[in-house]
Amino acid sequence: MIFFLIEYKTTTMTLKNRSKSILLVVAAAVANLVAVAQDKKVEVDINANSGSWYSSPWVWVIGAAVFILLLVAILRGGGSKSDA
Repeated sequence: MIFFLIEYKTTTMTLKNRSKSILLVVAAAVANLVAVAQDKKVEVDINANSGSWYSSPWVWVIGAAVFILLLVAILRGGGSKSDA
């Protein structure tokens, strides 16, 4: 009976060690795939002449200026408050 328990204990320890080893191999394989995927080169083509009206920076500057002026005009109100 004692020999069976010793053998069972070593078998479960072996299974735990094997499962840890398999898990380590799978984790290493996934890390390797992630590293290889990062080596892929991506080319970005920026063509400044093919954009629409909203791709021009001056449009955004004018739009922001108009927005700020409208915001100031609305928040400032009439300036004078009557007590009546």
